[in-house]
Amino acid sequence: MNDNGAVIGKAMEWRSARLALATVVATWGSAPRPRGSHMIVHEDGRFEGSISGGCVESDVLQRAAEVIAGRPAHLESYGVADGDAWAVGLPCGGEIRVLVQPVGADGFDPTLFERVAAESEKGRAITLSTDLETGLTREGSTEGQFHNRYDPPRRVLIVGAVQIAQSLSALAQAIGVTPVVIDPRGRFLTEERFPGVELDDRWPDEAVAARFPGESTAVVTLSHDIKIDDPALAAALRAPTGYIAALGSRKSHAARLERLAALGFPPEELTRIDGPAGLNIGAVGAAEIALSIAAGMIAAFNSKR
Repeated sequence: MNDNGAVIGKAMEWRSARLALATVVATWGSAPRPRGSHMIVHEDGRFEGSISGGCVESDVLQRAAEVIAGRPAHLESYGVADGDAWAVGLPCGGEIRVLVQPVGADGFDPTLFERVAAESEKGRAITLSTDLETGLTREGSTEGQFHNRYDPPRRVLIVGAVQIAQSLSALAQAIGVTPVVIDPRGRFLTEERFPGVELDDRWPDEAVAARFPGESTAVVTLSHDIKIDDPALAAALRAPTGYIAALGSRKSHAARLERLAALGFPPEELTRIDGPAGLNIGAVGAAEIALSIAAGMIAAFNSKR
């Protein structure tokens, strides 16, 4: 998964300036950044993003300046550079190939940044194709070209503002997953209990559906109240949610599945629910249970790469 959200945001913020975009289009060995990673460069030298974790950025900035000045899109290759490794090379031992292209009609059309952002807001992925010979990028999957898939940022919708939710929201933030805590019970859902976390006091079915949960979104129910948990699970099942989990014993989970089956969900859909939630690590206490759920969530996300 590529975390290009900040780059997309800066590209839209800088839309009135001349820009260049650097993209990792191929990797070999222990490359520090995956294929599809971006770095956006402003005409005044500012930049956002990374294509090597710092090893070759200085050289790419120079190539980007050349593109902004009028040089056509072109490919650059970087690998281990022996004595000059820290100057223009990858001391980690990997190799990367980077496309540097103008942002404009002759390269990466600037409207594509808005398209990626709009699809991400709806919880949907979008794929762009680039002709590496011409440097032209367009929407869709064109055979024989470089494809870059933009997944929405990872999110976890935590239903039930209980103690485990406090630990899970903190863990999610630490691993780059944005938490949203959903609970219609005002006394549970407070900023004091969940500092810096987005809170939603709507009924869970409405709150979950409004966020269009896709492959990069998890829905985890923790309230132990079927009036809160079941509607959230139903909403998650009606969408291509990446990970669905429900807290509770095996006995309570069996009863939960019966209730959802009565709502019309077939057995193959119900198997999407991880219940009891999380990986079996012998968890004891709220923090360890939250850790097991976070691990199950990341395993589910990564299985879809």
